[in-house]
Amino acid sequence: EQRTMTRSILSALGIEVYVESEHYLDVATAISGSGPAYVFLFIEALTDAGVELGFPRDIAARLAVQTVKGSAIYAEQSGQHPAILRNQVTSPGGTTAAALYEFERGAFRAVIASAAKAAYRRAQELGTR
Repeated sequence: EQRTMTRSILSALGIEVYVESEHYLDVATAISGSGPAYVFLFIEALTDAGVELGFPRDIAARLAVQTVKGSAIYAEQSGQHPAILRNQVTSPGGTTAAALYEFERGAFRAVIASAAKAAYRRAQELGTR
């Protein structure tokens, strides 16, 4: 059964998503509107890690940007759940598993969720003014 959607959300890339409630506009702001800053922060942090490990900044930045770009394109084209893709590139006991363990130890997912929720709350506050 196809549901009739009453609202549309436009992303920066021109993708249109139809939703039933204006409530989702603030959610879209938290995810797509603020999301590029989250990605840029990740790229910056990955670049800084590369520099700390010995790469010149320009090379570290190029690698970080291309890694994010390539991963996003692959995720979009594959249509698979991100967990499946992550598992495909994670060898048991390998370098990626070690890094992912550190992300989980640092509550990476919880911090991302908290940040998106803070952006959502702020969008709601700004919408009531």
